[in-house]
Amino acid sequence: MQVKGFMKREFINDLVAWRDSVRRKPLLVTGVRQCGKTHTLKEFGTSYFDNVCYVNFEADSHYASIFDYDFDVKRIIREIELLEQCKITAGKTLLIFDEIQEAPRAITALKYFCENMRELHVACAGSLLGVALKNGNIAFPVGKVNRMQMYPMSFKEFVVANGQEKYIGLFADWQNGREIPEVYARPLEHLLKEYYLVGGMPEVVQEYIDSHDFKSVQSIQDEILADYADDFSKHAPVAEIEKIRLVWDSIPKQLAKENNKFMFSHVKEGKRAHELEAALQWLKYSGLAHLLELVQNAEVPLEAHADATYFKVYMSDCGLLSRRLGLGYRDFFGEAESLKTFKGAVVENFVMNELVCSGKKPFFWRSGNTAELDFLFEINGEIVPVEVKAATNTQAKSYKLFCKKHRPHRGYKLSLRNFAVNDCEGTATTSLPLYLSWKVQ
Repeated sequence: MQVKGFMKREFINDLVAWRDSVRRKPLLVTGVRQCGKTHTLKEFGTSYFDNVCYVNFEADSHYASIFDYDFDVKRIIREIELLEQCKITAGKTLLIFDEIQEAPRAITALKYFCENMRELHVACAGSLLGVALKNGNIAFPVGKVNRMQMYPMSFKEFVVANGQEKYIGLFADWQNGREIPEVYARPLEHLLKEYYLVGGMPEVVQEYIDSHDFKSVQSIQDEILADYADDFSKHAPVAEIEKIRLVWDSIPKQLAKENNKFMFSHVKEGKRAHELEAALQWLKYSGLAHLLELVQNAEVPLEAHADATYFKVYMSDCGLLSRRLGLGYRDFFGEAESLKTFKGAVVENFVMNELVCSGKKPFFWRSGNTAELDFLFEINGEIVPVEVKAATNTQAKSYKLFCKKHRPHRGYKLSLRNFAVNDCEGTATTSLPLYLSWKVQ
């Protein structure tokens, strides 16, 4: 059982690497609201520094005025010390600027922290920082900051938070081809199904750990979804608010279709792509949505061959997707065939999130109307295909066709079948249980 409020996040490792880097600059952390940015930065500061000085520009607008006079970082530090009654010492203090999008001149000031006081560790976060930076209304300090993206808790983190860290260590060096005994497979499958419903939002995960009550979990998920809807009204351009709502409401419906390509024409009758593109981009830069673009010519670099007009849209958290689809405990722990498409959408969304949070840039592949591969990504100049099945059926004609046509060295099939390694048209193919998706690399 984890101590309440102290769930281990792998993002801490990235922050430690930033702290120790010789190329360290002020840090900007972006990510969807309520994914744990503030808590993780504070925990990092408490664990790795003598003290933490925390400034929240949303909670107290007076702090923004400190940056209105000039960008003299010594003066800025003195005034923050007076207001916070804390000593800020380079090398010993972590200075956190939270909700920094509410103070655009504070973002600009990061240039001067970099140039004149780089020895001070400055870490900044903001729930809608990604949107603010893309709006172009801020004098952004190009080349003077480091940037990191934070995501909801991965399945691996969920397993650890539930006190089952032993499984992570067990499978770290699991031998290829060795079958997984039921004594390990059963509890991990159970945890995976729980994760499909709970997802990775820290507050939701903590509630599940404390109560194991799915009704309480759903109640908190509803609150988070309501907060997101409030963000549309508070922070989006007035002309885009209703369009953002329409696109947001359409994402789960379109994911649950057999052909889950995102169609602007399905958002609302009469609406066209050019009217809704800005709304979708707002959701993307806020961290609420991930876009998966089509690649037909699977050659490196994949980015150069991607079709930005043909894509699928996923949510940043599979638990929130399950909630929006109205799926509950019985749906995942029963065998209802009628919900096969909906559960398939959640599983696909789960794999998308696992790939994204591990630093990969995934795409999907189609060959005319005859075949479609769920995911492929590029690493070290090599293309790696990934086929996803929600259950134990691993018959994957599209995967086989892709391997025959493009001859990748290796690839993955993810399903509920056991661990195995096979040859598919000359491609070394690892069959992984979905609960080991974190081993796709």
